Amino acid sequence: MSDVELGTPQSRFYHSRGLRLHYLDWGNTGAPLLVLLHGGLEHARVWDPLAQQLSADWQVVVPDLRGHGDSDWSTGGAYAIPDFVPDIAALVAALGNRPATLVAHSLGGNIAIHYTALFPECVTRLCVIEGLGFSPEARAKRDEKSRRQQLREWVDKVRELDQRGPSRYPSVAAAVQRLMEHDPRLHRELAEYVCHHGLKPTGDRQWRWKYDHRIRGSGAAEVASVEPADLWQAIECPVLLMYGAESWASNPQQDGRARHFAQAKVVTIEKAGHNLHHHQPEAFMAHLRGFLAE
Repeated sequence: MSDVELGTPQSRFYHSRGLRLHYLDWGNTGAPLLVLLHGGLEHARVWDPLAQQLSADWQVVVPDLRGHGDSDWSTGGAYAIPDFVPDIAALVAALGNRPATLVAHSLGGNIAIHYTALFPECVTRLCVIEGLGFSPEARAKRDEKSRRQQLREWVDKVRELDQRGPSRYPSVAAAVQRLMEHDPRLHRELAEYVCHHGLKPTGDRQWRWKYDHRIRGSGAAEVASVEPADLWQAIECPVLLMYGAESWASNPQQDGRARHFAQAKVVTIEKAGHNLHHHQPEAFMAHLRGFLAE
């Protein structure tokens, strides 16, 4: 898989809250707007194979979230979900404040849900790939600890991240191997492509990911965030929730979260894990195209 084979999108920038943020524009200006949001510790180029297919019918725009890819890092490691939402609002404004369809994975899905709930008039359809956050069971287990204890553990975690620093690799091949160990279902060709666009040299003959490693310390900062059900109930547009049959994530139809949405359909993709759009791209695209055509 190469840039030449896939075609090359236009690299553009916009600003939000003092940060210079990057996005890819796949052209077809004037077509309906489709925004793809990547997951945590990823970057915009992970969507390339699917973005190219969708660009025939849509103006596909794919941002690098703050702290990821070619976007600026957030000062002080501010990566709680609400920190990302104004960035999406600024992107939509930069694109002319047109109604958009959002397709988002994991962290990106959680961000898209927050944005859609706050600005329901701006989103026509929403597809979320394993991005609802904690399951009811996980939230209950987390809340066995007091808020004080949770915040204390978060402080300890972010301090440890500061002291440890980012992971480094002796070569791009080593990073590819590590990525495939983390996700054995990932095709090697895609893993190599993700690493090609997601790594940068450190200056001492090593490589590191472009993302800010402090993103890993953002989770416990969500302790005081908005109640998820309040957000889900505010979403008015049609919603497609997609889950991998072999994922660690909880299915929202089975755990009751889907009932909080006004118009939600849940689809399970067989032989797929958390990154189901990479594991089974043809099945994913078939369901997505059907949803977009409704």
